[in-house]
Amino acid sequence: MARSLAEWLALQEAAHPKSIDLGLARVGEVARRLGIDRPESAVITVGGTNGKGSTAAHLEALWLAAGRSAGLFTSPHFLRYNERIRIDGVEAEDAAIVAAFERIEAARGATTLTFFEYNTLAALLLFADRGVELALLEVGLGGRLDATNLVDADVSVVCSIGFDHRDWLGQTLDEIGAEKAGIFRSGRPAVLGTAHMPASVYSAIARLGARPIVAERDFSWLLQPDAGAAARWSYCGARLDLADLPPSALAGSIQYRNAATALAALEALALEAGSAAAQEAVAALDSRTVAAGLRRVRLAGRFQVVPGPVEWILDIAHNAPAAEVLAAQLAERPCQGRTLGVVGILGDKDAPAIARALRPALEGWFLCSLEGPRGISSAELARRLEPIVRDPILTDSVHAGCEAALAAARPGDRVVVCGSVHTVGPALDWLGVYSTR
Repeated sequence: MARSLAEWLALQEAAHPKSIDLGLARVGEVARRLGIDRPESAVITVGGTNGKGSTAAHLEALWLAAGRSAGLFTSPHFLRYNERIRIDGVEAEDAAIVAAFERIEAARGATTLTFFEYNTLAALLLFADRGVELALLEVGLGGRLDATNLVDADVSVVCSIGFDHRDWLGQTLDEIGAEKAGIFRSGRPAVLGTAHMPASVYSAIARLGARPIVAERDFSWLLQPDAGAAARWSYCGARLDLADLPPSALAGSIQYRNAATALAALEALALEAGSAAAQEAVAALDSRTVAAGLRRVRLAGRFQVVPGPVEWILDIAHNAPAAEVLAAQLAERPCQGRTLGVVGILGDKDAPAIARALRPALEGWFLCSLEGPRGISSAELARRLEPIVRDPILTDSVHAGCEAALAAARPGDRVVVCGSVHTVGPALDWLGVYSTR
């Protein structure tokens, strides 16, 4: 009897002795057996500590606005596994994912794969089956040894470097940067979403002979005089000079940087030999087409605003740099009343650093217990956050935290849900507003 998608996912979670087992040997061998280790499509791989999901979403929207076909692979998911694989903006259906898993199972033999490795291979199979012109791969963890790195990207993007996943990537920014720079390839573009990178990133580019394309040096963006989170703006890059662009549909001033980084990556792809589709796509990216792409960008859980008498804002913000960006975005968007926080943080994250970044922005804290092997109780989270957070309300689930915050809120207040994908996902479910498109 054929397995359902849920049955396949349960099997994959138990198939490999480690939930994370970084390395390319096993997944690369299975990819070669499946014939997907060298995709016929162009490939852009997007990595970095923060900003990679938003940059990948901008790449997808801009490419589709130019009339081309694209596959987008992201992780993790909020509510449905299907969120991880999109083709031309539409989530893959259960039947297609199951068929891909069956092919992977037949090809892997005695080789064991992690949950994420199955996911990566399934995405590459579905992109190949549909003949997409561009595969967009968001790195899961790190870069050098991440399963997405089994493919040689035509263009690699590193959006930012910050402290996260130290147990896997290293204790210093240089060590983390070296791991994330592992997605670069010799002679190919390496797009940096900020010039403020550790020395190891620039050393990797020089050692590999990659071609650096650096924000605010090789491409730039400028907000019009009425600067603000919704200001019109312009972009100047290697080939494109675009004026009077609307803001991205994703909220926050950080999205000007992410959108510009996506445009720079597409320009770099167009300059790569043999990428006729990219040349045609970039040729189509005039101000009107780019504006259409910017308006269609969708990404759940990244400063996602749900309006109402009490406004809700959902943002993963699962590390200190992301929490700092969230605090800045909240400051850009003042509200009439108070800002309450529904916060749940996994046990292996630097909860005090996240809380210190958010403390100026939140006037009330509702701490949530998170389930799973990495989850901790709200009481344990409160203990870790002493004395940064005083007198928090403790709840035994995200749903309970949302209910308690709503009961405490008055019209004009807002509730910010943050700290983890495992916090935002249940909140989206509780609010009933989940949508990626």
